[in-house]
Amino acid sequence: MISLSVPWDDIGGLVDAHERFLTGARVEADVRGPVLDSWKRCRSAGLEPDRLLVPYAPGLSLDERFLQAAEPVLRRLTASLAEVGMAIALCDARGRMVRRFGGDRRLRDRLDAVSFAPGFDASEPVVGTNGVGTALAERGPVYVVGREHFADCLQPFACAGAPVRDPLSGRIEAVLDLTCLRDDGDPTMLRLVREAARDIEARLLEQATRRERALLAAYRRAGPQPDGAGRRDERGDTDGEALNRIDLALLRERAEELLASPRGTLDEVALPGGRVAMLLRRLVRSADGELGVAVEARVSGGTRVTGLGGTAVVTDTGARDGVRAPKPSAVSARLVTKPVSAAPVGTAPPETVGDILGGDGSRLLLVGEPGVGRLAVLARRRLELLHEAGVRIGTTLDVARTAEELTEVTAPEFADFVAVDLPDALLRGEEPGPLGARTRLRRVALGAVHEESHLWSVGDPVAYVASTPQARCLESGRAVLEPVLSDSGGWKAQDPPRLERTLAAGIHSLITVPLRARGTTLGVVSFYRSEKPAPFEDDDLSLAQELASRAAICIDNARRYTREHHTALTLQRSLLPRGRPEQSAVEVAHRYLPAQAGVGGDWFDVIPLSGARVALVVGDVVGHGLHAAATMGRLRTAVHNFCALDLPPDELLTHLDDLAGRLDRGEGWAVESGLADSGIVGATCLYAVYDPVSRRCTLTRAGHPLPAVVRPDGTVEFVDLPAGAPLGLGGMPFETVELELAEGSQLVLYTDGLVEDRLRDIDTGLDRLRTVLAVPERAPEETCEAVLDALLPDRPADDVALLVARTHALGPDRVAQWDLPSEPAVVSVARAAVTEQLTAWGLDDLAFTTELVVSELVTNAIRHAHGPVQLRLLRDRALICEVSDGSGTSPRLRRARTEDEGGRGLFLAARLTERWGTRYTPEGKVIWTEQPLP
Repeated sequence: MISLSVPWDDIGGLVDAHERFLTGARVEADVRGPVLDSWKRCRSAGLEPDRLLVPYAPGLSLDERFLQAAEPVLRRLTASLAEVGMAIALCDARGRMVRRFGGDRRLRDRLDAVSFAPGFDASEPVVGTNGVGTALAERGPVYVVGREHFADCLQPFACAGAPVRDPLSGRIEAVLDLTCLRDDGDPTMLRLVREAARDIEARLLEQATRRERALLAAYRRAGPQPDGAGRRDERGDTDGEALNRIDLALLRERAEELLASPRGTLDEVALPGGRVAMLLRRLVRSADGELGVAVEARVSGGTRVTGLGGTAVVTDTGARDGVRAPKPSAVSARLVTKPVSAAPVGTAPPETVGDILGGDGSRLLLVGEPGVGRLAVLARRRLELLHEAGVRIGTTLDVARTAEELTEVTAPEFADFVAVDLPDALLRGEEPGPLGARTRLRRVALGAVHEESHLWSVGDPVAYVASTPQARCLESGRAVLEPVLSDSGGWKAQDPPRLERTLAAGIHSLITVPLRARGTTLGVVSFYRSEKPAPFEDDDLSLAQELASRAAICIDNARRYTREHHTALTLQRSLLPRGRPEQSAVEVAHRYLPAQAGVGGDWFDVIPLSGARVALVVGDVVGHGLHAAATMGRLRTAVHNFCALDLPPDELLTHLDDLAGRLDRGEGWAVESGLADSGIVGATCLYAVYDPVSRRCTLTRAGHPLPAVVRPDGTVEFVDLPAGAPLGLGGMPFETVELELAEGSQLVLYTDGLVEDRLRDIDTGLDRLRTVLAVPERAPEETCEAVLDALLPDRPADDVALLVARTHALGPDRVAQWDLPSEPAVVSVARAAVTEQLTAWGLDDLAFTTELVVSELVTNAIRHAHGPVQLRLLRDRALICEVSDGSGTSPRLRRARTEDEGGRGLFLAARLTERWGTRYTPEGKVIWTEQPLP
């Protein structure tokens, strides 16, 4: 053993870390994780470092079999440490010292002074952080030195402890500890004690193997004579020899259950091919008195035997060669799975299973010692539960539902009550912050065998105090086992009156496990037992951790989906219209419903155009999620920009198609990460422009469903509009259709999710839509409600956008129009006509400004254009002035220099009006301005 030149616990700030911890300061940077977790448990238990009360229990002992396995190992370990001042302590599964070996007199005296001696309790809740108690609490090897001990009196020592487990059950049978003075301590002590514990476990396993062999030999001695082994039935029945692997696996599984049953003696198993196997369970005893169990099977092809219950009594079947089987009792065995053929005549039968025993065709299936068969059955059921969890947990991407699935799988198969507590932030899809004592959680799911548990209900807020197992496991990130809840004062401190009623209701054992995924603690799950009298064990703790781990991954997946869904939904809602634009051409109602799978790329728009016209747009981007929403935002912005240019519908879709193609090719998309833009994977669009003056509507579409027109009398027709190719394909022109709509007609635009899904083709959906729309004089809002109620399920598979527009007309009393000759003298005539019309409309306040605008626009048309000139005034929400001519050249606004004689007219018109612009027509162009009404 090599001593360190500097005491290990003086490195890294441990000199005063203990004192700072007791004052409530954070010491994570100075103290090792397992030690800090132990300190927190000690503080929660109410231990005082300067005062310990250590109970004493005389006459402690361990199981004789364990001592037989441990003594050779302890003798070798004591001899190897004879020259080193180090003591070896062997403690029971509760941390009480049974024996102590080695160490010089000085060390033994100092250990006696601090009650680290046989009979005294060394568990963590009693003496704080130490090699014995902390190894039990951590359920693994630990090394504690000097100031890492919680109690002041133990700080002069260094110790390393490791639990010793039963290799078959996994239960902790004892704790082995090495202790020396602090200055003699070395981390290699941990390796020594771990290897010694493993050696003891290996000898325990050898003992079990020797006992099984002795039991099998005893069974053979009680069985048939060698000259009868392997004989066929005198009647020629060879069914026993025809067992295949599937038959043997089925028989062994049922044999394990028969062995684990405390009362079962006979069982009947139906095999493929109409065969029936009869299983017989009987006791055997080895030469040295070891009691075991054997299960025999006899296969026949006759009529199935009935009426043999689990407690049937066997008389002669259990006797062989004058030896009658003892009365069956609650014993079981470990499965032996090596099938062999029958031994040759005249030789001793091999010590295996599966051979034919005698003339009655019986086979030996299992042989072993009591208790091990129960472990085999429990192991298989635990594997079945893990398989069930993998299938049933995580079927949805909903956080709360995933937590409910965890409780449904584990209650009552594993625990009688299962509670899942999560922070509210997790339910919103957010990353949870640090969780620990007093963190506000919410009971999300509760699985229960009855309603009288007095535990917190679903929806109740829970904030665990520091002493509770839930708070400890949240802070440490490790599962906590409380086998006897009535002894857990820390658990009862949460709410003593309520939890006393919980104990009175029969709840007696608890496992609490943190839900951790990808390095983050998401919440905590608590497993309680009440109906099952046995407390939770170490194997149960491992199973609970595995179940919680699988559920945590599913919960985190659901959380991440919820976050992405909320992000995409927020993005899409920010990209969709937030209100209704000011226009009087149509009365609009709209709906958007996201899909069950998440938000998609459906959108709609109502865009006011010049001349009191309005554009109606509905589009659909293939897919769901952020990319679809972002793509929708790109296309919607592009449509707005193209509308600002007053392009005709077919030209607008052509420009939009070209943009979609360039986005698909990744043009202009610089990605620093080197990942290519996924582009637009598919999009459709329907674009319509309605003019309330002429009551004409021009429509075009790119692969979008047909629009519907509802006449004022309720007649419904789908516009026969050429489909066009979806956006991004390019190369094909888009065609338009122009309709004249009576005032009060409804134009219905929608996406395919409204009329088509996996269970309904588009023709059926269109027929249902026609039926719903065939109602005269219905408001657009009522039309939206009726359509969605009739055509959509509660949770649509695809997102849906619906836009309903009822048309209005701008009557002749609000429109004034003059055809002007292309002569300069007509300008004064135009000014006079405009002034007279404004007086008739009661808009004298706008006369001066309008005269200037009309004079400038008409003069420009006469001087710079050709063809007929037309002047039009529209009284809508604004006063609109339009001058059209036959030229395709648009005027350009510029700032005139001081010495320029012209170029100021259009600038003045733009300054005096709210908006102005140019739109092109088949005959030429229109220059328009808008002035707000007084």
